[in-house]
Order: sequence, then C-alpha cells, then structure tokens
Amino acid sequence: MSQITYSRPDFFDAVAALPQEHVHIILIATKPDIIKQIPLYKELKTRGHAVLLGHTGQHYDENLSGGMLKEFGVEPDFNLNVRGSMYEVVSRIIERFGFVVGEMKAKNKIVIPYVHGDTTTAMAASNAGYCHGFASVHVEAGIRTLTPNYKKGDMMDIGEWRKFLMQRKNWECGSQEPYPEQFNTRCSEAATGVHLAPVELDREFLVSEGYADDRIFVVGNSVVDALRLAPLAQGLRRPVFEKYPVLEDGDFVRFCIHRRENCLSEKRFRAIYDAMKSLIESGRTVLLISMIQTNLAFERFGLKTEVEALAKKHKNFILSPVWSEYGDVVAAMSKASVCATDSGSMQEEMNALSVPCVTLRFGSDRSESAINGGNIIAPPVDAKMIQKTIEYAWNNQEMRSAKKIYGTGVSSKCIDAVESVLKTGNVFRSEEERLRM
Repeated sequence: MSQITYSRPDFFDAVAALPQEHVHIILIATKPDIIKQIPLYKELKTRGHAVLLGHTGQHYDENLSGGMLKEFGVEPDFNLNVRGSMYEVVSRIIERFGFVVGEMKAKNKIVIPYVHGDTTTAMAASNAGYCHGFASVHVEAGIRTLTPNYKKGDMMDIGEWRKFLMQRKNWECGSQEPYPEQFNTRCSEAATGVHLAPVELDREFLVSEGYADDRIFVVGNSVVDALRLAPLAQGLRRPVFEKYPVLEDGDFVRFCIHRRENCLSEKRFRAIYDAMKSLIESGRTVLLISMIQTNLAFERFGLKTEVEALAKKHKNFILSPVWSEYGDVVAAMSKASVCATDSGSMQEEMNALSVPCVTLRFGSDRSESAINGGNIIAPPVDAKMIQKTIEYAWNNQEMRSAKKIYGTGVSSKCIDAVESVLKTGNVFRSEEERLRM
C-alpha cells in the first residue's frame, strides 16, 4: 500500500501505543465532508478519545480541500491518495482503507469509522470497515429523497405551490436520484452500527427500513457547528467582499449546479442556465459558483464561450470558481436574497442562515426543509418556471422566518450517542448483545 501517506513514519506503532482500545477514525474526502466531520473530530479530541483524521484524497486542490483544512486548523493523519473515475475511486477506497483498518486490527484495536451522508467515501469506507467486522458511525444517516406528487399545472401559482410542498402527505419516496448519492447512503446504512439522523423524518425512514430503533439517534446536523466554527463572527471584512464588493450589499442569488443528473442532461442543464441568463439580463445580480461538474457541462453543451462572454458583458453576473475558505462561503451566503441550488448541504445551510432556498431538482433528500417552509422545489424542465420561483423566493420574509430545524450543539449530541453505545458494548452489535442473551 505504497500509495497511502502517513503523518509520521511510525504511524501504526504510534496507534498501537495508544492506551485506548477504541480508535475513532473521522473520514473526509470532499468539502461537505470537511465541513460536517471536523466538528465531530474536534469534539472527540476535546473529550480525550483516540481519534484520527483520514483523507481519501479525492478533493486535493487548495480550493477544494487544502484551504479549508488550514482554516479549521487540522491535518490528516493519513491520506489514501485515491484518484480515478467513480468505480476506481470506490475500489481504491475499499482496498486502501481496508488495509489501514486491517493493520490496526492486527494491533488489537477496535476501529470505529465515522462516515458522512451520501458520499462515495461513506459507501466505500463503511464497506472496508465492515469487512473487518467493524460497523460505522453514520453521520447524517437516513437521508432519503422524497418527490412531490404533482402535475405541472400545480406550479402555476408559486405561493400555492409552496403551501402544497409544506404538506407531508404530498410527498412520495422511491427516487434513485440524486445519483449516485442515494445508492451511497443506502449502502452505508447496512454497515452502520450507530445512525446519527439529522431530523425525525430521517429516523422514520430508517425505522421503516428495519434498522434498530435504539441505535438511531436524532441529533440535528453538524453543519450548524461548522457555521459557528467558521470565522464569520470575528468582525473582519472577508476577502470575498474585497474581490466581489457587489456581494456585500446583498440582493443577489447564489447559483450552484453540480449534480450529475443535472449536468449530464442537456435538457435539465439548459433549463437552469436559461433561467439564470434571463435573471442576469433582467438586471438581477447573480453569483454562479462553477464547480467541476458545472464546468464540464458548459463544455459538454457548447456553453463555455457564451457564459464567459455573459460574465464580461454584465457587471451584475459573477462567474467564480470554488472558494477555498468556508468563512468566505458563509459570509456571502448569509448576504444572499435567495440560493438556487441542487446541493443537499446548501439546503441545510440556508435553513440555518434563514435564507430562502430554491432546489433545482424534482425532489429533495432534505424535504424537511421544504415541508418547513423555507425551501421550494423547482424541477429543472422549464426555465420560465425556475425564474418565476426564484423571483418569488427573493427575500421572501415568510421563507426567511421558517423555523430552524437542524439543532444546536450537534457534535456534542453525536458523541454523546456514540459514548452511550460504547457503555453497553461495541458499535458492531452481535445478536447475543441485541437480544441480551
């Protein structure tokens, strides 16, 4: 396993020398992983647990990983350095993390992997740990896509459409989108011993799928702790406002389009793009964060030259690469009038920041945020309807006043849950333990 790098040459000997039997491993790979996992890592360290930070290496650029790790003041203990297409990344995480776990097991350590949400890392790393008989702690467990059961005509009046979305009975389950995220989260669950569900709705999904109720804990979402850790409240003017002063006054929409199902479909992508273009040409200020999949879609559908020309022509259009520091992201998001996104995490962040959200998908794996009233679904099929929905949500005070649903002190609640399990046994529970025989 020469591809794996470690923070010290005697890494495994140092792990063997730890006095604790349990070794907690926090796994990160993408920006959402870093944002939501680092608060738990810090909480474990504060409580004196033996805890390691493992990076898969998938997001390795400064603006995707390095800058944020520095910002949060952490450094990985090991890096799997995986690269490649989806199937290669999956197989290499299983192989390389499986090796790390195996070496620790050989030194009589009980490994507890912490995997996050619906990521490839969650699916692959939980698999690797499970192969050694170690169940995972699944942070952000139970997120399942619900889709509104509607006809196109139901969206003609956006206010009525929002009310429709606020009724749980109008949603149905069964979607395989987002892809591959819904596959990932379901696979992760099967190798999980402690399910840390953000909201009660997620607990209901898990119970209906047959997972043990006493191993499901509704704790909130650790993104709220990350928002608190981000250096936003220091009274300093963030660098992002130096670079883009127009954002400091607010009154803009932040676009984020990166889901594969949107970026691989020309029909969907063009519907979103045309809505964004129309908003720009009507004088609305638009910030587009162009991510890897966004850039590939611009090239795939022959829009790269057009969108770059649009940014040069219109001062109210900011076309930006991903920002390296979460503090800049939070500072800008908190100023936005509305966020139009296909991201899952941003639906949570908008709720925590009291910013109206428009989700550019057919359904949502954070449907609780729409049922709660702060989020509206805008299916990516009709540019005019997408634009109309964004304009409705723009500084909408009812949406801004939606209840904050993702909790406080979440990392502490997560570790409380894990510690309560460890008092009675291990994260991987045998049938003797479950049945108390």
